[in-house]
Amino acid sequence: MDNSTVEAVNRLTARWAARWSAQAADTASATGAAEGTVFTAAGVWPLLALLADGADGPARTELAEALGIPAGGAAEAARELLAALDGVRGLRAATGVWARRDLPLESAWSAGLPAGTRSVLTGDGDADRKALDAWACEHTDGLVEKMPVEVGPHVDLVLASALALQLTWEQPFAEQSVRPAHGPWNGRSLRGLAVTHAFPERIRVARGPSGPVTLLSVPGAPGAHGADVHLLLGEPGAAPADVLTAGISEVTGALASSAAGELPDGAAGPGLSLSTVDSTSPRPVVRIRTVAFDVSAEHDLLQDAGLFGLASAAARPGHFPGISSVPLAVGSARQSAVARFHAEGFEAAAVTAVGMLRGAARPRSYRVRQAEFEVDRPFGFLAVDRESGLVLFAGWVTDPDTLTR
Repeated sequence: MDNSTVEAVNRLTARWAARWSAQAADTASATGAAEGTVFTAAGVWPLLALLADGADGPARTELAEALGIPAGGAAEAARELLAALDGVRGLRAATGVWARRDLPLESAWSAGLPAGTRSVLTGDGDADRKALDAWACEHTDGLVEKMPVEVGPHVDLVLASALALQLTWEQPFAEQSVRPAHGPWNGRSLRGLAVTHAFPERIRVARGPSGPVTLLSVPGAPGAHGADVHLLLGEPGAAPADVLTAGISEVTGALASSAAGELPDGAAGPGLSLSTVDSTSPRPVVRIRTVAFDVSAEHDLLQDAGLFGLASAAARPGHFPGISSVPLAVGSARQSAVARFHAEGFEAAAVTAVGMLRGAARPRSYRVRQAEFEVDRPFGFLAVDRESGLVLFAGWVTDPDTLTR
């Protein structure tokens, strides 16, 4: 993958994490309930790039700022990114574009679309809904069952991306019941995961601007072109944005860290205690205890239109002459995402969709409350392409799975 594109996508991931963290803190302050999330900037970025390629005026400027690269090279960068993503072991990536038959598309923009992406919107809401939902389900192995976009006669163009990641752990965890003695899950029976191995370098401690973060790398299948999951634990009460941005900086090499084997005995980092013990083997022993989680989230990107460069594009039509001679506006932009961490592996998927209208009023927007998941105390996670350092999925876990017998 191109390094500049990887860096641009990771910067968007960090900005999104910071924005979500601030909003989650406001929600928790108002309701007393913390919530988790999962999202992928890698699923949004290619769609913003395709929009930037056909935009002009303020919308083109705003999209370029959100992308972190010039708009003129955005479509080519998006094509290269999508092709590279599809080459990561365990990861599927797809792009789809649906247009009404009577919507003229500019030939140069259409020619720049990834191959095999063009389909037709019929204007029949039920038929189009079934087709779009089937596409989302097929390209996420059933993890996301519905396309996060409204359809009907008012929608002229839909751009969508799908990412689906499935990893099998190199060394599986064993399930066990965990009942924390303190903290937000005190007294609850949780689905704990435990493993013992001899790889202390998989546990690192980094010191971010807001304090230490312990990182655990849980590798998928060995070899190149694969992905790993990193669990990130900050100090109690640490803001999700601080933990996630420190983790992103560490896994991409921008923030130094120390492996567990390099640290002295004692409390070496959040959740990490080191000691010297007698053993019959010269190999170091690493005992890891964590929890399973299952988290899903719905994101309305237009609620943070400035973050994604969509403020002008959603305000009024006419910003996309490179896409169509018909004045278009962004009517909706949403992402549905899910992530599951369990004894045998990790799976995550997301579908992002942008609906475009020809100057009509935007469809109604709904806030969707997602089901919460469970863990020992709140922590973040990143799924990262091993070769490039691209963050594929990021999230924050506030509640772990309950163990049932």
